[in-house]
Amino acid sequence: MKLIDLTIPLGIGTPAWPTYEPLQMKYFKRLAPNGANGQLLTHSNHVGTHLDGEIHFHTPGKDIAELSLDYLVGDAAIVDLSDCCGDYDVYTSKMVEDRVEVRRGDILIIHTGYHHYGWDQPTADEIAYMVKHPGPDREFAIWAKKKKIRWIGVDCGSADHPMNTIIRDWMPRQARQADQHFKATFGKSLAEFFDDSKYQLMHLEMFNHGIIHAECLGGDIDLLLNQRVTVGCFPWRLVDGESCIARIAAFVDDDRYARLMQIKRGCKLTKFGDIAGAKAPKLHGKTGRKTSTKRR
Repeated sequence: MKLIDLTIPLGIGTPAWPTYEPLQMKYFKRLAPNGANGQLLTHSNHVGTHLDGEIHFHTPGKDIAELSLDYLVGDAAIVDLSDCCGDYDVYTSKMVEDRVEVRRGDILIIHTGYHHYGWDQPTADEIAYMVKHPGPDREFAIWAKKKKIRWIGVDCGSADHPMNTIIRDWMPRQARQADQHFKATFGKSLAEFFDDSKYQLMHLEMFNHGIIHAECLGGDIDLLLNQRVTVGCFPWRLVDGESCIARIAAFVDDDRYARLMQIKRGCKLTKFGDIAGAKAPKLHGKTGRKTSTKRR
């Protein structure tokens, strides 16, 4: 059994979710004269790859320490929506089920492709990563609850559409761009499409049902698009933690790992050793893809 890392690198350059405390790190002791190096870290729970816990938005919910390993590790579907979703787009449950088999009780990992705008990538674009990525509408949340999805992971700044968060107020120029896109695509203004009744629905309408999500995934996620795999999320056992920085990995057998590493050797890599570039590598053989849909 081998592991495929789905976690982005964490350093002082990793952007936290807008207005949240970024990672700060300093030495408080050094080898001379103390005999050991020691560091002090300060950060919020929403920097880098992290798991949003129930009490992040649901006061009587579970803290991070209450989440069992049986809940955090399980069968998963990793879906690629990068072929059908771009800036400010809305993805649907049909887009997901058209591309990969999703079973009742699955973990669902959503690849939008926007992790290639992450800080660790040669194509880094923090505004695209945090402000322009696609997201779902209420239809998706209703489907996820009916499907009994265990937890959701996304490779961008939020599991919510960014224009269905406070970012809409903080980034007025991008909000105007999104408004034009929504009028052209849906015949509705942004405010009409995402009215107050839908505000942050992926948080407010999901966490009270025990469906939480991890954000800012990346690593070598491109190797597993439209495939089924076992995935594990490993936050700290954080008592009273509303959320937590986490390590997320996919578990694959040795033969599958060897095939994936052969593919990776033909890819351009980041300085941290993850797959780089805006397009995922072409995989050969069975991937779990159900149909192929061309980008609009």
